[in-house]
Amino acid sequence: MSATKNEESADLDSLRYRIRHSAAHVMADAVQQLFPEAKLGIGPPIEDGFYYDFEVSHPFTPEDMEAIEARMKEIVKANKRFERVVTTREGAAERISGQPFKQEVLEGIPADEEISFYQHGDWEDLCEGPHVGYTAGIKAFKLLTIAGAYWRGDEHRPMLQRIYGTAWESKAALADYLHRREEALRRDHRRLGKDLDLFSVHDETGAGLILWHPKGGRVRSLIEDHWRQEHYKHGYDLVYTPHIGRSTLWETSGHLGFFSENMYPPIDVGGQDYYLKPMNCPFHIMIYKTALRSYRELPMRIGELGTVYRNERGGVLHGLMRVRGFTQDDAHIFCRPDQIAAEVDGVLAFTFDLLGAFGFTEFEIALSTRPEKAVGSDAMWGTATDALRQAIEGRSLPYTVDEGGGAFYGPKIDVMIRDAIGRSWQCTTVQFDFNLPERFDLKFVGADGNDYQPYMVHRALFGSMERFFGVLVEHYGGAFPMWLAPIQAVVIPIADRHNEYAASVGAQLRAAGLRVDVDERGERMNAKIRDAQLQKIPFMLVVGDKEAANGEASVRLRSGEDLGPMGVSSISDLALQAVADRA
Repeated sequence: MSATKNEESADLDSLRYRIRHSAAHVMADAVQQLFPEAKLGIGPPIEDGFYYDFEVSHPFTPEDMEAIEARMKEIVKANKRFERVVTTREGAAERISGQPFKQEVLEGIPADEEISFYQHGDWEDLCEGPHVGYTAGIKAFKLLTIAGAYWRGDEHRPMLQRIYGTAWESKAALADYLHRREEALRRDHRRLGKDLDLFSVHDETGAGLILWHPKGGRVRSLIEDHWRQEHYKHGYDLVYTPHIGRSTLWETSGHLGFFSENMYPPIDVGGQDYYLKPMNCPFHIMIYKTALRSYRELPMRIGELGTVYRNERGGVLHGLMRVRGFTQDDAHIFCRPDQIAAEVDGVLAFTFDLLGAFGFTEFEIALSTRPEKAVGSDAMWGTATDALRQAIEGRSLPYTVDEGGGAFYGPKIDVMIRDAIGRSWQCTTVQFDFNLPERFDLKFVGADGNDYQPYMVHRALFGSMERFFGVLVEHYGGAFPMWLAPIQAVVIPIADRHNEYAASVGAQLRAAGLRVDVDERGERMNAKIRDAQLQKIPFMLVVGDKEAANGEASVRLRSGEDLGPMGVSSISDLALQAVADRA
C-alpha cells in the first residue's frame, strides 16, 4: 500500500472516529431529553459504530429506540457546534453533580491531567474528544441494538442499558455497512450451528462449554486430520498432555502469579492442589526437559491439539468465539539463536499454506515490539524482533508495527484473516518467550560442550478449534466446501418403491469414500430437496423409475444448478474431484 493510500486511510479512520464519538454524545443528549432521570455511563466510539451506557428506571424498548433516533435527527439538523471547555477538578465535579458514574470517571483521571468537557447546545459531557465541528457533520447514522452491560464490565456492579449505534461519513457508506451487517447476521455461527445441527451450549452443562454434535464433530475431525497431516509434513512431533497439573508446575511457569484470575480454583488430589490447565506450554517444556538436549537436536518442534480451560466472565462469552473450554492448535519450537530466522519464516509459510487450504487468501499482519517492562536482554529482544521483521519483509508482506505492544516475555507476530464479507479475525500468533526458558532453566549443549539457553517460540495457527470453526461457519455461511461438508450428498427417492435403489446408490458412493445420506422419509420429493438445500448439502441425487432402470441419479447442486441424470460412477468421480480440489 502506498504512503498516499495509507494517509488517506488514516484520515478516513480519524474522521469516522470523530463522527462516531460525536454521535454517541448526540444520542446521550437525546436520551436525557426523553428520559431526564437517566444516569450517564460512558459512550466511546468502537469499530464500525458507537455505544452509550445508561441507568434508567426501565429497560429501553424498540419504541424508545425509534424515539431516541428521531430526537437525534432533530439535534443533528439543528447543527449545534461542538465546543471544548477546560475546567478545574472542582468545576468538573459541580458540572456532573447527580451523575455517580461520571463522578467515578472523574475520580479516575490522574491529578496532573487536564479535565475537559465537550458541549453542543445546552448539553455537555466529560470528554477528551475529539469531535466533528458541528452536529450536522454526523451525516448518516442508525441505532442498532439494546443490551445489558455491567458498569466497568464488573458483574458485581450495576447493570446498565447499552444502546449500540453506527455512524458514517455518507448515506452510501451507511447503506453499505447495513448490508454487510445483515449478511453477518445471516451468517451468524450461533444460528447456523443450531439450524445445521453442528453444536450446542446448555445451562445444564455450563456456559462457555461446547457440545459438538455428530455433524460438527465430523467437520472438526476433518480439520484436525488435515492439521495433523500437515504438521507431520512440516517436521513437528505431536504429543498429548493432561488436562490438570500440580500447583508447583503453575507456580514455576508464573501462571499462578500472573494469570490466576483466569484459572479455575484448585482441585484437591491426595492433599495436593491441582489446576485445570489454562495453557499447554509448561507440559511441552517438561517433555523438552526429559533429556539433555544437544544443539544437533534443535530445532525441536512439539505440537498438540490441547484442550485448555479459562475462567472467562459470563458477559464476554460468545458462541464459539469466546468460551471457557477450548482446544488450542498449539505448538512450541525450541531452537538455537542461529535458527530463529528460518523457523519464523517456516511458521509464516506454514500459516499461509494451512489457512489457504480452508479458503482464506487475504491477511493482515502486525508486529508487536518490546514494552517498557520486559524480561530478557536487549540482545535477545533485538535478535528475536529482527527475526520476526525479516520473516515478514522477506516475503514482501505489508504489516503494521505496534510499538511496545509485545508481551513482557517477548515480541510477536499476529496474523488476521479476512473472511468472505471483509471482516478480520485474529488467528495465527507467533510469540517469542524469554521468560519460560529461564523459569524452567532450559538448556542445550552447544558444539563447544557448554550449556546454552534455547529460544522458545509459542505459535498457534488456527488460534483455537472452537473459534476457527466459528469463523469457518460464518465465512462459508454454513455451506462448507465439498471436502469439509459433513454430508456431501443425499440420495432422494421419489417414492417408497425407489428406496431400495436409493440405498444401493448411497452404498456405492460411500464405498468410494463419500459421506452420503439416503432420505427415506415419507415426504414429497420437493420437500426433501428443500430440506437438503436448507442443510446446505452439496449434492442432491434424485432417483425414480427412469434413474433406477438406467443405473443413474439426477444431480442437483445446492446452488440450484441441475446437472441432469448421470451414472453413479460419474457422480462419484465428479464429487471426489471437488473434494480433491477443495473447491
